[in-house]
Amino acid sequence: MELIPSSAGATISVDQHLGPDDLARALRHDVRHGLTAEPKTLPPKWFYDDRGCELFEAITAAPEYYPTRCERQILSLRAGEIAAACPADTLVELGSGTSIKTALLLDALVDQGSLRRFIPFDVSETTLRAAADRLLRSYPDLEIHGVVGDFERHLHTLPSCGRRLVVFLGGTVGNLEPRQRAAFLSQVAAGMRPGDALLLGTDLVKDVDRLVAAYDDASGITAAFNLNVLQVMNRELGADFDVDGFRHVARWDDEREWIEMRLRSTTDQVVSLPAVDLVVALADGEELRTEISAKFRRSGVEAEVSAAGLDLAQWWTDDHGDFAVSLSFTG
Repeated sequence: MELIPSSAGATISVDQHLGPDDLARALRHDVRHGLTAEPKTLPPKWFYDDRGCELFEAITAAPEYYPTRCERQILSLRAGEIAAACPADTLVELGSGTSIKTALLLDALVDQGSLRRFIPFDVSETTLRAAADRLLRSYPDLEIHGVVGDFERHLHTLPSCGRRLVVFLGGTVGNLEPRQRAAFLSQVAAGMRPGDALLLGTDLVKDVDRLVAAYDDASGITAAFNLNVLQVMNRELGADFDVDGFRHVARWDDEREWIEMRLRSTTDQVVSLPAVDLVVALADGEELRTEISAKFRRSGVEAEVSAAGLDLAQWWTDDHGDFAVSLSFTG
């Protein structure tokens, strides 16, 4: 554990389970595995370098991108109910990022009189530290214990102190394929104790045109965000992707009820990736899948949390029923 002084004068403790070498190895593994698969894929976690984070923040403000606004509306209206249902002394946020919406829950738990500590969990140490430092300016008495780690490997390292409200917001759970989602929810549930709860944000099935527009905004911000992953590989792996030789594609899969983001090659091309000793040929029109974003129905969410050993107790949506936040307890 590392103790880091904050600008607010308090101390932030951080558990480091990922370093630069770990991330570099993981990137090399994912790129080699994904670009030699058929069809070609990349995990969405590699979107989020500094430029990718900036672009994603811009996406959340785009008029077509409703999830962030809808989830914030739900939390603004329901945070008090959430805190009353689970008066936790510890808020755990998975994939914490900038923790902007977290303040709504922190305020509610402070008003409840129970809050003692905040545990942000994120793959980005820089983002985690910046968010923790900002929060301490508003909550100087809050104990912050950050965890830098990967969902697939380090959930078991989360501190288990106190009564915990574990939150996973933004609809990010939809970026996991069904098997990954089942494993993730089971691992989260396995780490929960009686009285703990999971607060889960899920985007809901709706009009297809609105769904596609949310991932292909008219200003082209999402396209730039998607294409930026090529720049990540160029920079980190010495690759020679011609970014102008690809086009952003967002497509609805009606059978699986998810959005797919893809990068489509606009010409026959060959790309070298020296750091992974790989040469990849892409045909004109061939696509590389970079993200799925599953959309849900209440029955599906209830079935999935139940399979993980949790009981769905509360379900809230925004005014138009576009997005849901659910609260589940250990069975």
